[in-house]
Amino acid sequence: MRTRGWGTAVAVCCAASLAAAGAAPSAAGPAPPAASAGQVARQRPRTPVLVDCLWHPRVRPAGFMLACGDGNSRLTALHWSRWGPESATAEGVNAVNDCEPYCAAGTFHSYRVTVRLGRPEPWKKRPHVRHFTRLTLEYHGSRPDIHPRTVTLPLWN
Repeated sequence: MRTRGWGTAVAVCCAASLAAAGAAPSAAGPAPPAASAGQVARQRPRTPVLVDCLWHPRVRPAGFMLACGDGNSRLTALHWSRWGPESATAEGVNAVNDCEPYCAAGTFHSYRVTVRLGRPEPWKKRPHVRHFTRLTLEYHGSRPDIHPRTVTLPLWN
């Protein structure tokens, strides 16, 4: 008799749980239909990317190689305050090799910079992706001897 009592109690609890679970969605109303990928793409503009030396699209990278061929100039410790559809801005450090007496034996020096990205255009490798095509560095305090206070560079496509 005791076994039957427990079995009945378990069955009643299960039935009550199922009834509560089934009633909750209908009480809230029908769920809205899911947006298609095309609708989502039309709702928000595609964010431009920064294309790195290995042709990888990046958004808000912590670092970025400026001298892909030899690695003698790179951006590090980037902290992005803005990454929008037309421009991006970060504070960071430009680490530049002085190549004295030659690059392999040179010393890297760090310079505080503001980095600005602009001129987004379709990327030739992936035309459906927009990428920034211009990078501007503004040096704060000291800077490499060969650079003016503000340097603007085209970015590869």
